[in-house]
Amino acid sequence: YTASNGSSIVLVSGASAGDELTVYAFGNFSVADTYSRAESDAKYVPYTNYFTFRNRVINGDMRINQRGGTATVNSTTSTFSVDRFHGAGQDTDGVFTLQQSTVAPAGFTNSLLATVTTADSSIGVDQFYVIRHHIEGVNVADLAWGTSSASSVVLSFRVRSSVTGTFGGSIRNSAADRSYPFSFTISSANTWEEKTVVIPGDTSGTWLSDTGVGIRISWSLGSGSNQVGTAGSWASGSLNGVTGQTNLIATNGATFYITGVQLEAGSVATPFERRPYGTELALCQRYLPAWNGLQPISSAYFYTTTAAAANINFPVTTRTAPTGVTVSSASHFRFDTLNAFNPSSISFNDAGVNSATITAAVSGAPANAGGRFLAQSASAQLLFTGCEL
Repeated sequence: YTASNGSSIVLVSGASAGDELTVYAFGNFSVADTYSRAESDAKYVPYTNYFTFRNRVINGDMRINQRGGTATVNSTTSTFSVDRFHGAGQDTDGVFTLQQSTVAPAGFTNSLLATVTTADSSIGVDQFYVIRHHIEGVNVADLAWGTSSASSVVLSFRVRSSVTGTFGGSIRNSAADRSYPFSFTISSANTWEEKTVVIPGDTSGTWLSDTGVGIRISWSLGSGSNQVGTAGSWASGSLNGVTGQTNLIATNGATFYITGVQLEAGSVATPFERRPYGTELALCQRYLPAWNGLQPISSAYFYTTTAAAANINFPVTTRTAPTGVTVSSASHFRFDTLNAFNPSSISFNDAGVNSATITAAVSGAPANAGGRFLAQSASAQLLFTGCEL
């Protein structure tokens, strides 16, 4: 049924109390209904521009996992797990791991699992243990944060933990000198719960709208007294959690699952935006060009009998030019002409935002000959690094 301006929609049969009516619209619209105004304000969810990029979080359902494996977080520097999500901790004291999990709430297939492997029950005042997601500035420029026109946003996510209590997180800018601590309560152990946090737009500070970090989202697994603040208000400085929060890192073996992460403009959380797998993978590849498993990768060239090079085209334009490459093992790859040549090492040469060149040490190859570069093992992995936020 298509409604014109001023027309009414009457449900004459098949509807029961508590049912929800979803209205799709290409633009702004309002709804006048037969129930009370209070009910309208509470139940009406505006699906403005429903088919656009509502969710500013990439891989919020944790399906894309190009790196694979389990990441051990034992450093203040970023340690990535599933695409676009990373952990940060301490060089000493507590340690936790991050990995993709198939434990998930209804409607989801994956989550990100954090497990405490070394507890820290006496967190230093400046120490922190966090899960983070950074959003590129170009994807949040329309929010106009740092101006008088700043828009509110709503953060929603599903969470499950072996530990109950009031947990903390924060929203920060790139310079980490503006913070909005938020809290959420986990009421039942090992039970999925949905959380929603409404965040007023920040009219102060500098918020990037370029290819740098636009917004930092953090979920605190443990934070010292200098890293926490009052929930629900903007503050100067870098804060990762809230005063009085539960610190998961204090309990060895404790678990924390999260999925269905969504950040969207407005003050009402809408259902999680489900994008096609291929679309989500392409969004992730902007930050991590990766090749996994058996496959041809690119053409190659043997410029001496002991050296080969391959220029590899990226599936999408990267956020910035990569600065390095990691491979599972040089033995997982080979260079072919009429014969196969297994490299003893593979190194990064140079790159732009659309392609990169690697070089390799080989033996007995024909000089000045063309060929191809391919992965010859199901365990092969090639990752170009330096594009992440």
